[in-house]
Amino acid sequence: MNAVHVARREIKLGFRNPWSYSFLVLFTIFSLLLLLIGAQSPGGGYTSTTGSMLSLILYLLPLMTLLIGSFSLTAEKEEGSWQLLAVYPLRTSSFVFGKYAGLSLVLGAIVAFAFGASGVAGALAGGGFDLRTLLLFLAFSLLLVLLYLAVALLIGTVAANRWQALTYAVAFWFFTVIGWPTLLIASLGYLPYLWIKPALTALTLLNPAELVRLFVVVRLGGGSILGPDYYRWVEVMAGGWGPLLFAGICLAWIAGAGGIAVWAWERGRRHG
Repeated sequence: MNAVHVARREIKLGFRNPWSYSFLVLFTIFSLLLLLIGAQSPGGGYTSTTGSMLSLILYLLPLMTLLIGSFSLTAEKEEGSWQLLAVYPLRTSSFVFGKYAGLSLVLGAIVAFAFGASGVAGALAGGGFDLRTLLLFLAFSLLLVLLYLAVALLIGTVAANRWQALTYAVAFWFFTVIGWPTLLIASLGYLPYLWIKPALTALTLLNPAELVRLFVVVRLGGGSILGPDYYRWVEVMAGGWGPLLFAGICLAWIAGAGGIAVWAWERGRRHG
């Protein structure tokens, strides 16, 4: 048994999960509502409307990803499925990677369906966003799914049950999405001026939501609204090597969270 078998099993379970279909309906309706908002100011580039849409996606998608991903692992513990899987010659890394791959495909299919329905509806109605902006929104959503899913697996590994997973997931979502500006103001306000820019860059790299949001804002042409503290960030991400550098950062983020999850799960496996 290997990661491919775990991924196939996770895809089957994912599409049988009522949570997945609830998320599908919710996100599809949400995408259609965003289409109505976009129809008020059609075109491309970064505008107040696209900025509002990025924020709205940021509120919904990470939380849903954290809940579905973390519950998937805690369910294995509560229902005894992991004890059965542990009988097979299955490595911990294959188990976690298979979980990640299967859930990524399930969540990615949900996001793609929602934006596909939104794009078709926009084309039929003759309004909404241009193709480039819609693809950037899709990329923004998929990147959020991939990054937060890695964190969700880590949460599911640490949590003993669904209630703990729910608490940890909501806490991580709150601090990275809702409470992030307050945390920045509170932490950077005590630093010397020359330390603010390096600290801001380091803190941004630690927050997957802010990391993806800034990249998409820059690629939409809205880097000027970020202020002088992000000048170097905008310059790098707007350049030709920006997407490759960003992809490397995202891969490091996923590998780091996934590696810790594998280590923690293996540790728990050895100690019972």
